[in-house]
Amino acid sequence: MKYILHAFFIILIALVTFFGLGPVLFADGAARERVLTSIVLVLIYALLGFGYWMSIKLINRK
Repeated sequence: MKYILHAFFIILIALVTFFGLGPVLFADGAARERVLTSIVLVLIYALLGFGYWMSIKLINRK
């Protein structure tokens, strides 16, 4: 179960990185758009990190 959990979150983080950092780094839009996208990206990373931390805590209790 632990390996599935780790693999799931690694895949999620890889997808967020690929599809999130691409628009931030390579976008032709305004700086404001890039900043807003990066703020949303940081929030998504924080939510993923918190979810990963909580699920690790729950798995280790069993």
